[in-house]
Amino acid sequence: MDNRVICVVGPTATGKTKMGVALAKRFGGEVVSVDSMQIYRGMTIGTAAPTAEEMDGVRHHMVAIADPAESWSVARFTEQADLCIGDILRRGGRPVLVGGTGLYLDSILSGRTFAPGHSGGEIRKSLQAEMAREGIESLYRQLREIDPETAARLPIRDEKRILRALEVYRETGETLTAHDARTRLRPPKYRACTIGLTFRDRADLYARIDRRVDTMVECGLLREVEALLQTGLPETATALQAIGYKQFLSVYRGDTLVSEAVAEVKLRSRQYAKRQLTWLRRKDDIHWLLWEKDPDFPAGLQNATEYLLAQGLG
Repeated sequence: MDNRVICVVGPTATGKTKMGVALAKRFGGEVVSVDSMQIYRGMTIGTAAPTAEEMDGVRHHMVAIADPAESWSVARFTEQADLCIGDILRRGGRPVLVGGTGLYLDSILSGRTFAPGHSGGEIRKSLQAEMAREGIESLYRQLREIDPETAARLPIRDEKRILRALEVYRETGETLTAHDARTRLRPPKYRACTIGLTFRDRADLYARIDRRVDTMVECGLLREVEALLQTGLPETATALQAIGYKQFLSVYRGDTLVSEAVAEVKLRSRQYAKRQLTWLRRKDDIHWLLWEKDPDFPAGLQNATEYLLAQGLG
């Protein structure tokens, strides 16, 4: 079976949704969102999830499929996205993976498997009880003895990952280092032809991000947060810790002024975009489209199409 997929990547606010839909139309595809927050229902504004109008008749997967009270791991996301991709390919379509969550995209393309373990499982509960009795230092010493490579990568304050590494070992008898090394030896599951979108000048990217935040606020980001809370969603839910939601949750509680929240969301969004670019620029197989101050989308689409045709997609 043809295992080639089209990927549209880049930092936030660069037009990935529009490009993904256009390429899906051109190459007979369906879009698979690779965004860790767009999976949640009722969070369209703050996650910039594609609207029905923006989807333009193209089928989308991994959008608004989860209750915001759920907390999805990268393992669960990868498993569900992989099912969508396999189904599209079996039906003769071309998957178009669109999003900026780099770890999730890499995991999907590589076909990476994740070591067993469950945050609510008995082994995790036992480790948590042990930590409560003896402190994280005791667990860290155990990890250093059985898996020194993983221990060396983790600061002692990273309780979550220390517990995870010990959990994997106690459940499987295999260290996290050994598991990761074994899975990296496998060839990639999918062959990716990747289009990257960003701005030539970083200042133009940041200005566009700022405008997007202003638009989100104008479209009712605060009302969206209120609506989520009215469903009974706890303020501690993972979904409400996302950029935008966390700041406007503080506005809802009366702890922060709207103007302060907007400034914070813009700052955090720009910082996130910088991290996205750092992740993506480690890769040498991305065909980059560099927008000027005002993106020329028709020219960009033509450029992307010509590149994909040259890669043998038709």
